[in-house]
Amino acid sequence: MPDVEQATERTHLLSRLAQDRRLSALQNETDAESTISTNVSKEEQLLSITSIGERLPYNDYTTIDWLHDLVKDSYRSRWICAQPGIRGTLGSLFESGQGWIAAALIGILTACVAFCVDVAEATVSDWKLGYCSTNPFSNREKCCTGRHPLGTTKASLGEGCQEWRMWSEDYWKAFGVFVGFALAFGVISSSFTMLTKSTLPSAAPGHGDKPRSIEAGDQGVVGKSMYLAAGSGIPEIKTILSGFVIPHFLDMKVLVIKAIGAVFAVATGMCLGKEGPFVHISTCVAYLIGMLFPKYNENGRKMREILSAGCSAGLSVAFGAPIGGVLFSYEEISTYFPRKVLWRAFLCSLFAAMVLKALNPTGTGKLVLFETNYGISYSPVHYLIFVVLGIAGGLFGGVFCKANFLWSKKFRKYPIIKNYPVFEVFLVVLATGLLQYPNPMTREPGDTIIKNLLADCRGASKGWICQQEAKEDKRKFIGLLVYGTLVKLILTIITFGCKVPSGIIIPALDAGAFFGRLVGQWVTTISPGVFAMVGAAAFLAGVSRMTISLCVIMFELTGELEYIVPHMIAILVAKWVADALQKEGVYDLAQTVLGHPFLDADHAMYLVQRSQELVERLVPPRQTMQDITVDVPKDNKVTKMILEEKLDKLKERGLMDAGLVLVQDGMLQGYLAEGELDFGLNNLGRHSDSTSRVRLLGDAEDGDLSLALFVDRTPLTICAKAPMEYLVEMFGKLGLRYICVVEEGSGRLVGVVIKKRLVVYLESLKH
Repeated sequence: MPDVEQATERTHLLSRLAQDRRLSALQNETDAESTISTNVSKEEQLLSITSIGERLPYNDYTTIDWLHDLVKDSYRSRWICAQPGIRGTLGSLFESGQGWIAAALIGILTACVAFCVDVAEATVSDWKLGYCSTNPFSNREKCCTGRHPLGTTKASLGEGCQEWRMWSEDYWKAFGVFVGFALAFGVISSSFTMLTKSTLPSAAPGHGDKPRSIEAGDQGVVGKSMYLAAGSGIPEIKTILSGFVIPHFLDMKVLVIKAIGAVFAVATGMCLGKEGPFVHISTCVAYLIGMLFPKYNENGRKMREILSAGCSAGLSVAFGAPIGGVLFSYEEISTYFPRKVLWRAFLCSLFAAMVLKALNPTGTGKLVLFETNYGISYSPVHYLIFVVLGIAGGLFGGVFCKANFLWSKKFRKYPIIKNYPVFEVFLVVLATGLLQYPNPMTREPGDTIIKNLLADCRGASKGWICQQEAKEDKRKFIGLLVYGTLVKLILTIITFGCKVPSGIIIPALDAGAFFGRLVGQWVTTISPGVFAMVGAAAFLAGVSRMTISLCVIMFELTGELEYIVPHMIAILVAKWVADALQKEGVYDLAQTVLGHPFLDADHAMYLVQRSQELVERLVPPRQTMQDITVDVPKDNKVTKMILEEKLDKLKERGLMDAGLVLVQDGMLQGYLAEGELDFGLNNLGRHSDSTSRVRLLGDAEDGDLSLALFVDRTPLTICAKAPMEYLVEMFGKLGLRYICVVEEGSGRLVGVVIKKRLVVYLESLKH
């Protein structure tokens, strides 16, 4: 391994660095030297010789600096390539191969976790109905068909399965056992989720202009609580990939609890799926693997590249859809997705699919979950029906998004629900059991429902649905299909957002399959399963607004390449209709409910183009600018007391992404972020008294306490009279953490805009 790992914490990476005057004063003291080498990475120490300054590791819930991390990675690569001899050659090879190795490992480990979750969930879920007399830890399919994970499919034992025992033949007793097990599983899942409660700093920049008033009894900015393993995790992942830091969200503890919680949550029979948790799990795996590689460990930008690649493995193992997983990561989750990330996501998804197929959790030996073979093509007259399915899917998605948003904002604000989330899960599971058990089709797990509704009854299938469709009087069956569609809509509205690991894809597919099968009862020229398949895609498109990735996922799920055009028609129509009713999809609304700061550049541009505002609209108030501005004297030094007072005011505002702007004669000289200021005063300068002077600009002299190495001397600026579109483009395309606003004509500093301030402004435009 090259010197990157062999160097000690105190090893100078460049001879020029050791002689740099800005560090020399601090390096004269052993204590200060140790503090720097322990807290500042080697790559950051390299940047001390540049005008962009060093950075500490990012604080919780702050924004990463994409441009700074880009330069940081360039310095690291150049230093490795500059090593002489075989070490430099091997170091360069390992540097270029780290991404591929990490992607492969992520795919392999994600598939292993998914295998465990799939097998455990199938077994636990069937315990609501009965047990296998030969092996209580076998699910019903394994017990009755001999399909074993990690092995080949054995001969079917037929319909009369003597090994599987129902808890009771009496309807009401079986009903009670079903609901009882479901409630127990729900409480277990939610209780595990409670273990991941975390308190995050406030992300509301609106408080940044309101300093705390002790006389008025103001407690300042209060943090918010969240359960890291709850929900799908996709809104949080989108927030992280956009450049924000959510502490501990990708830790090993969250991964383990997410996997266990997903097993019991899906086993309850609630209207949720495990595909969202799989995306979270795969991202956790990507983070843990990335931490092992120096290229990603200390670079927020590079880490987000490997996280984007890891997301694809989640969908790959959830649906056996490796290509769809890559497209899902690109279309739905990632903010930054260059071509090299696409290639690594492809490799990651490939390894995940390969390993999962070898592990064979379903016992079929196939990746395709809902394999169909209708054997008949559609005709142009069916296009109209596909459009109708798309319209219905869009209406479903629009109604669901609005209703779920209102449910989250209203019902979950009641103290008994907000303070006791396990009780909410108990109520939802109870309602689910009472409403779903009477219908034989909704009684099954979500993926089994889809499989049954896609069945082609023209063949030798003898399932319950085919038996009902063979009857002359199908009114009862049609009523059950209508009942299933409505129940799925209602239960999905009240379920999504509960404090258990959950996803939205399977419930939306279920509802669409019910409606599509219902429509198919009046079209006799083609199998009703075709309309169930297309309807499932349409309803999911209406909820999530996915398009290309969803179309690919559907044909990978079913193996029906023939029906890509019907899927495209229904998906596009559903998206158009849903957008007309509710501009934002379910994941975007979930981000709003959760309060995560997320900058969607496309949607932001749509909002500011209607507002016709200038950048000066976001300039902080005069008092705020006085609090964050340091007028640096000609000797480039200020007293430590002044900086301590400024730091206290920054902390009172609770933004964590803020900082001090350094000016001389009104002209901008640099920017010192809050984290680096805090570190410099309380770590490097802990032995200095308040009257000592701190150097902010220029080269350090002997005996100086210098923070100049942390100052960004090249902050980007924008004219106060520039259109707001300029600001949105710069934050969105460059990944800025902050930008300084200067006066038109004179170039004097008039304000600073941080990313969170822009996000809050955009939220205000939505209303």
